[in-house]
Amino acid sequence: MFFIDFAGNRLLFAIIASLHVFINHALAIGAYPVVTLLEYRAWRKGDTGRDELAYKITFVLFIVTTTAGALTGVGIWFSASLIAPFAIGSLLRVFFWGWFIEWIVFISEVVLILIYFLTWKRMSQGAGKKAHIGIGVILSVFSWLTMAIIVGILGFMMGSGHWPQDKSFFSAFFNPIYLPQLAFRTTYAMGVAGLCVWFLLYFFTSKGSSLRAGAVRFVSKWMLLWVIPFVAACLWYWNVIPDAMAANIDVALLTQRFMHWHSNLATIMIVTIAALILVAAAGLVRPKLIQSALLLIPFVLGIWLLGHFERVREFIRKPYVIADYMYSSGVRQSELPVFQRDGILKYATYVSHHRITSENTVDAGKDVFVVACSRCHTTSGINGMVSKFSDLYGDGPWDKDAMTAFVYSMHTSRTFMPPFPGNDREAEALVAYLKSLQTQHEYIISAQNSWTVRPIDQSE
Repeated sequence: MFFIDFAGNRLLFAIIASLHVFINHALAIGAYPVVTLLEYRAWRKGDTGRDELAYKITFVLFIVTTTAGALTGVGIWFSASLIAPFAIGSLLRVFFWGWFIEWIVFISEVVLILIYFLTWKRMSQGAGKKAHIGIGVILSVFSWLTMAIIVGILGFMMGSGHWPQDKSFFSAFFNPIYLPQLAFRTTYAMGVAGLCVWFLLYFFTSKGSSLRAGAVRFVSKWMLLWVIPFVAACLWYWNVIPDAMAANIDVALLTQRFMHWHSNLATIMIVTIAALILVAAAGLVRPKLIQSALLLIPFVLGIWLLGHFERVREFIRKPYVIADYMYSSGVRQSELPVFQRDGILKYATYVSHHRITSENTVDAGKDVFVVACSRCHTTSGINGMVSKFSDLYGDGPWDKDAMTAFVYSMHTSRTFMPPFPGNDREAEALVAYLKSLQTQHEYIISAQNSWTVRPIDQSE
């Protein structure tokens, strides 16, 4: 199993996934419909300037979606396979045909992106232009379909519906969270796409020109069109989140230490949405007053909102990675009693020690940590175990018995953590490894404090 200690496996996945989701939602799913509609309106009005603007924006979409978008999409597969092979394997077995169809749709989408951009100049007149706009419409549909399929899998990870009983693909795909999450992502993608197109058009239009004013007004209408559907989708989505997951939202948003800030954060999010609406309304009424620098504020806030949403969605599933089926440690709920009886190292593939002896206790404890804890924790980095146990037991020597008791009770006191998936000997080995980390940490701090600069003795 892959393990990045200084940053954490979840940070690696979060960076790749968040970048991909923003590119996919804002530029592929949302922006292509905006550009296609802009091209259509330019064709109907015979406005070559607006058509050229749509073409230049499409050039940016073409470059970003076929490079960074495609690479991060593959990166999600690659990193998930390294970090959580058992989870991705389970999802592949449940959603084989869904993912098979999604890859066909995705490849078709990439081909359509190439055709749409590369044929723009050739299909610029008469029937050719109508056909080109039709390609844009088909591309927009295929871009949305890729998300529509993936959302079924994401929803299943939050709520499996009737799948545990009938093990049906359709029960898994059309889970209780599918339609609300699809509505949320669709309306968000359409709204934030307008913001991205608005930002880009400033690079391709002149200040004070009628072309810029008309394009800003067009994009403002598009953004305002999606406000009410977006709010309705948010409320719908919120109401179908299982109660156990909703209880984790405070911790997901601001970590356990800052739970009391939750009301303030909610206010900030409301103000953020209000700011987006105000900018769009100003663009509709006074398009020439909106400067490009001002758009950076809603643009960054839009990314911030999406990042928080993805972070919360990933966390509130805890202690599961697949709701009521597989814990975030990669252990299936049905396997837990076996591992707690026989030990998880006995069945682990990528470990150095399958049994614990008096000579390898600390090293075997490291194997237990990597298998059972490293998907969420590091040793001394982000969400590190040294700082966690220092908060619990202070800076003095940690008590072995207290730590072992905590390993067994952590699931009860922190319900977002999965139960310890090992036997008594493995719990003791894990504690021995964690105590060795404290010793190493104290040695490093002591060494750093001893690095003093001695003044030069002139007599030497």
